[in-house]
Amino acid sequence: MAIVYRGERFAGYNKPKRTPKASKSHAVLAKEGDKVKLIRFGQQGVSGAGKNPKTAKEKARRKSFKARHAKNIAKGKLSAAYWADKVKW
Repeated sequence: MAIVYRGERFAGYNKPKRTPKASKSHAVLAKEGDKVKLIRFGQQGVSGAGKNPKTAKEKARRKSFKARHAKNIAKGKLSAAYWADKVKW
């Protein structure tokens, strides 16, 4: 079920994808209830620490990101922080 939204193709709602030429690294067509929103998130060329950080530095980066963006992550699927947390961290 491919969805075309503003000329951009998505696999479906709430399915993040990489964006090759945009200023952000990922895009998602988020849907919550009957609201639909195109969200771009993530700094191009930078990876998060991942779900299993190995070094102390990666653990500190992950902890800092989650603390810094906790309120925005809690806003839900229509926020960029929610998707950055889910995909990159």
